[in-house]
Amino acid sequence: MNKNKGFTLIELLVVIAIIGVLSSVVLASLNSARAKGSDAAVKSNLNNIRAQAELFYDDTPNSDSYFGVCDDPTFKKVIKATGGNCKADKGYWVMAAPLKNGAGFWCVDYKGSAVKITEDLASGATKCE
Repeated sequence: MNKNKGFTLIELLVVIAIIGVLSSVVLASLNSARAKGSDAAVKSNLNNIRAQAELFYDDTPNSDSYFGVCDDPTFKKVIKATGGNCKADKGYWVMAAPLKNGAGFWCVDYKGSAVKITEDLASGATKCE
């Protein structure tokens, strides 16, 4: 009797197909998790910048103003890292950055708001709306 031990071509192709399907499901989940992680980083950076703005406000000599907060080195690093947009004047500051998964922008402002908005800051925006 001829007893060849091994797998047939069909068995190997079925196993390869199953592995391919499983790997595509895992990669899709991984990309989703990566996008959520990037969005969490943007939100964290912008939420932390709120404290920096208040320190800037308190440390600005004789003016108690947010004017120039967007030019602060810490703000500039966050703006560059997130691709955000910052506006500030004497009585307000507002900053928004695009979320990585393309689902809008994360916005923080001097009033303590931290919200998702659908469009970038309008030209006259003074708070997150």
